[in-house]
Amino acid sequence: MPEGHTLRRLADDLTLAFAGRRVRVSSPQGRFEAEARQLDGAVLEGADSAGKHLFVELEGERFIHVHLGLIGGFAVHADVAQVPDPVGQVRLRLVTADPGPTAYADLRGATRCDLVGPAGRDLAISKLGADPLRADADVAKAWRRISASPRGIGDLLMDQTVIAGVGNVYRAEVLFRHRIHPLRPGRTLRRGQFRALWDDLVVLMGEGVRSGRIDTVRPEHTPEAMGREPRRDDHGGEVYVYRRTGQPCLVCGTPVRTAVLVGRNLFWCSKCQPTFRSRALGSAQHAREDGHG
Repeated sequence: MPEGHTLRRLADDLTLAFAGRRVRVSSPQGRFEAEARQLDGAVLEGADSAGKHLFVELEGERFIHVHLGLIGGFAVHADVAQVPDPVGQVRLRLVTADPGPTAYADLRGATRCDLVGPAGRDLAISKLGADPLRADADVAKAWRRISASPRGIGDLLMDQTVIAGVGNVYRAEVLFRHRIHPLRPGRTLRRGQFRALWDDLVVLMGEGVRSGRIDTVRPEHTPEAMGREPRRDDHGGEVYVYRRTGQPCLVCGTPVRTAVLVGRNLFWCSKCQPTFRSRALGSAQHAREDGHG
């Protein structure tokens, strides 16, 4: 499933290609046909994202609310000589309809494509947690949720009502970068640890918006610095543990481990990310060993 940086980059691309311009709106597949007729010929004001949700705004405070799901894609083509016939199941097509460079965009495979007003947009956003790519992110609320939860931090990072936009890749990588085991209960994290995780997500996901890739390894662990082969994976980018099951950790050489948590694969290094042991648990263990427990 596309992670938050993909939606932010898509919103930027749509804004750059269409903002301020009148557009033809259609639904070659037919599933958005009635809504497309209402929007056809309107000026596209811009696009924005929140977590893994996209909002394309057209004049009259109307928003196309899109969630790509697992297989969805929204391809934006700017400054083209001509617009080709739709190929495949195109649920939504946008085409510039005024003088200037021609652009078009095709949406396929999305799990959601709805026409909503400001209240619908605001309701969708209100259900989301803090987005590392948004300036209005409520970081304090995310910390309150995490610091009170017995759930593993690896689970909490993927809960879109806690932190929005983080997917399996960023989850695995940011936890590795901070040497935190994915099953460590959220309530055992210190505020400084959470803030470091958050700040790192802001930087990593922001770089993902700029590059279109997820690159998480530090300079000293790049293929060039280590003299190793670059990653060969359909996700692209250099990572520490994601989809590297059984391969040696780039830092310590320990084989990367994997397990399933809430239906998604976890990836971690058992040496760099040791199992969490609380002080209370440790004290109780020592007491039993000393015969006082």
